[in-house]
Amino acid sequence: MRIQCDRERFLRAFLMAASVAPSRSPKPILQNVKLTAGPEGVTLMGTDLEVGIRVDVSGVDVEADGAAVLPVVRVGLILRETSDEKLLIESDGQRIKIEGRQSKFQLPAQDPIEFPNVSGFNEECYHEMPARFFRELIHRTIFATDPESSRYALGGVLLELGEEEIVAVSTDGRRLARQVGPVKTVHGKPPSEGTTIVPTKAMHLIERALAENDDEIRLAARDNEVLLKSQRSTIYARLVEGRYPNWRGVFPRNDDAVKLEMAVGPFYAAVRQAAIVTDDNRRAVEFCFADGKLSLSGHGAELGESHVELPIAYEGPEVSVRLDPRYVNDFLKVLEPDQTVTVELKDAETAVICSTADGYSYVVMPLSRNQ
Repeated sequence: MRIQCDRERFLRAFLMAASVAPSRSPKPILQNVKLTAGPEGVTLMGTDLEVGIRVDVSGVDVEADGAAVLPVVRVGLILRETSDEKLLIESDGQRIKIEGRQSKFQLPAQDPIEFPNVSGFNEECYHEMPARFFRELIHRTIFATDPESSRYALGGVLLELGEEEIVAVSTDGRRLARQVGPVKTVHGKPPSEGTTIVPTKAMHLIERALAENDDEIRLAARDNEVLLKSQRSTIYARLVEGRYPNWRGVFPRNDDAVKLEMAVGPFYAAVRQAAIVTDDNRRAVEFCFADGKLSLSGHGAELGESHVELPIAYEGPEVSVRLDPRYVNDFLKVLEPDQTVTVELKDAETAVICSTADGYSYVVMPLSRNQ
């Protein structure tokens, strides 16, 4: 195996593949990235057996076909520290050589056959959607997962794939995020038996792997795994096993609820200010909606008090609710400051619903008066 590559491009691809490799493992071969070179180009692969990625590398000339296993730590340091723009990487099965104009390195080689296979995308039936939308879907839901949950399978994002619509849901039992959007099915309806819960680690990897200029992605969910194909990478993940709660029952039916339109930027700033005096012992901020203004009050056990007012377009009876500002801020910070949010609330005991015009909804449970 022998290739000539652009160092910066190769480094970016290598770091993406290496991000999956475990720092410790009973299988030391997993602490490497596998490189394959052939007529179709160069591919880097990384896996921890639960999540895997294949990254196609651009800016590479293949001088001899073959494969090599690259140690994550040593090769990562070489690629970062050397200043050469172009690098020669070759392996004869005994040694790996990395050479530039000003530097030369030799590392012991391992047998690439021992590296587990990372599945490519060979599905005939799949869902297709804009990569930008799927990145936003992840960004808006992943923060509400709960990998520590033992009762339900909350350590990932639930994907419900229809013929024309995708619904993504995440919850940790105290708040719930939901994003809805359009999808297109290709070559008939793909098989989607069971519950598709994509683990949080895989979703983080997908979010990082999708580039700004990626166009469409392909997504295929099977019985116990999911595959995603973008322009430059393919990601495989085992699904989270277990039961997901009835998330639809979380959305209260409040026919007589108050609905307000709020600008994200000022709302987010006001909540951050009110939260300054809160601490681990007293997290609650009082949200009081009255004629023409929203008043936010925080009370810390030892940090004092806060009172922030925000003008709003509201005329009606006073409605107050105590919320954890962390959960409100988590929702607001994934939105653009100039967006508008509809806030729906009824009383101090009923869940608050926040939603946007582009299919995003968020439910946060109120806190009791002694919190």
